[in-house]
Amino acid sequence: MVVLLSRLLLLTAAACAQFVDQEYHSRNFTVVKSPGNRNVTVAYKEPLGACKTAFSSQKQYTGWVNVPGDFSTNLFFWFVEAREKTDKLTIWLNGGPGSSSMYGFFTGNGPCAVVEKGLDRYETVARDWGWDRGSNIIFIDQPNQVGFSYDTPSNGTMFFPNSTVLLPASADESTKNPWSVANGTFSSMNQQFTANTTEQAAFAVWHMLQGFLSAFPQYLPPPPQPVSINLFAESYGGRYGPIFADIWDEQNQMAPVAPAAANQTTNSTRQIQLASLGIVNGCVDQEIQQALSPKFATANTYGFKAYSDEAAKFYTDKFNSSGGCGERLRRCASLSAALDVNGTGTVDGVNQACQRANRACQDADMNYFAAGRSVYDLASPANDPFPPYRFVDYLNQGSVLAAIGSPINYTLTSSTVYFAFDATGDLSRGQTIPRVAKLLNKGVRIGFIYGDRDYICNWFGGEAVSLEVAKQAGGQYMTQFPAAGYSPIIVNSSYIGGEVRQFGNLSFSRVFQAGHSVASYQPETAFQIFSRLTTGSSVSTGKPVDLGTYGTSGPANSTTTAKLPKMPDTVCYIRAFQDSCDKNAQNLAASGDGVVINGVLYSSSADWPLMTKTAASETATKTSTATLTGAYTATSTPKNSAGKANPPLALHITLLLGAALLPVIDWI
Repeated sequence: MVVLLSRLLLLTAAACAQFVDQEYHSRNFTVVKSPGNRNVTVAYKEPLGACKTAFSSQKQYTGWVNVPGDFSTNLFFWFVEAREKTDKLTIWLNGGPGSSSMYGFFTGNGPCAVVEKGLDRYETVARDWGWDRGSNIIFIDQPNQVGFSYDTPSNGTMFFPNSTVLLPASADESTKNPWSVANGTFSSMNQQFTANTTEQAAFAVWHMLQGFLSAFPQYLPPPPQPVSINLFAESYGGRYGPIFADIWDEQNQMAPVAPAAANQTTNSTRQIQLASLGIVNGCVDQEIQQALSPKFATANTYGFKAYSDEAAKFYTDKFNSSGGCGERLRRCASLSAALDVNGTGTVDGVNQACQRANRACQDADMNYFAAGRSVYDLASPANDPFPPYRFVDYLNQGSVLAAIGSPINYTLTSSTVYFAFDATGDLSRGQTIPRVAKLLNKGVRIGFIYGDRDYICNWFGGEAVSLEVAKQAGGQYMTQFPAAGYSPIIVNSSYIGGEVRQFGNLSFSRVFQAGHSVASYQPETAFQIFSRLTTGSSVSTGKPVDLGTYGTSGPANSTTTAKLPKMPDTVCYIRAFQDSCDKNAQNLAASGDGVVINGVLYSSSADWPLMTKTAASETATKTSTATLTGAYTATSTPKNSAGKANPPLALHITLLLGAALLPVIDWI
């Protein structure tokens, strides 16, 4: 069996090295033009068989919106219809800059997960707590060149160990590791052909949304009524969310509104009215959050010390020193507001000052890296194995690319986009909290959701951001939000998933035993918070409340402590080599030994779990008895031990994903 399997693997590796069909007609698209701009084209299809939903009646659409501009922009979306009929519409954005929202789709809050079935064989299984449980939802890959989004399809070669793509294709089969390179079709990899600031990305996505909304009127109220949208974003989404929402609101004021009987030849747009903004472990404001990183690294609620108290004091003092991170951030924000208020990324002096601020603020983080822990989870090694990256290999299967209709191969992250944003110092430009405060005063529900094991955008900083938002919003929020106590987040009849401070439309949730991508760790807790935010109910209980006066009660601070779970073993996913492969795997690869099965590097084929175990999905589908619709409303407070994972849920998710319930990794 082992010998035969090794031979099959060579054939599998060769089969995966392929370019992608470029003909639209072979991909069975429906193509429409946006009434808001006839130059905006929407091409979409149903991705049959690509993702199993809770109910077979749920519609799904994958497609691209071509947005005109200085360079070709084709933004990818994957739309999933809600399990029950609803007028709710939610947008999900992963962060980066440069991270694909397929990460959230397949490992967190999306409708399905990918599991192994055999050699080069996968299937998808429906998630109990996918957010399609409570809303129609659009996952968007943005900005241009992220994930399935592209400018010009270009044939090239991917080198997995360093995650680089070379154009044109130049695969060398003489390498001692044939699996380490693969030909494929990618974006141009040109930094000039993507956004380089959050503001520029926001405009592209606004045009993309106008195209999408015109293609799917069945999910919208009739014009001229505005389209109510919930926007949830993670990690770098702490910048994306507030700035996108603010710019879309500005566009509402400028663009002609579609009349009741919209003429498809007239340039008119749909008003996008934000109902709620959710920020999941977001990096919102560097000056506030970075200042608290040393404290979290050494005085978190899990008792883990990444470095000494003396080192923490040193980095805190350095942050506040002349020429330190804090001073450079303030200078960057000041110059940006004065000289590049629209975020064009074209003012060299601003770009340079903000890039210097980025660099100055990395000191304390570098010391954390030396502790050998994941920046996204205190409990995991630096090469974090969860959630499994097998979905990246799955999305590059020829049959899946055809089902989706993609003209390019899938990549999880884009270094092109990351370095384009880094060149303008976008992260350090600030101007985010005032935008959130403005949204709050316009009646938008604002929810900060933070897993308490994440370091890079930790909950200490998230809590401080929420308090600053309340302060800048003024009025009742300035006094009533900080005065509100922490109440338990009651997830079900037996589990408290965290603690929340809420007054009116503003809430801050600390989620127990969760890292950077909360829904991957605690899917049920994440869904209940999402559902309560989008319905305007109590985040603590799910009960209807009067948000004009409602506030939580309880302790002034969230002080619950817990122990970290056992550190998991690493798994080397070759399509995420730098993130997931530890020194042992790197040495194995360097020696030319080992075998790759379904995108994972093993010492030998005997180490592949399915050599000796039943496919995880077969077990999972038989053990799930959960109700697949609805949200929970608490009538009492369970007496469980706070912060301790709920065993039945943990067991089910473990079986569902075919791995231990381990921490998640995301590229911020």
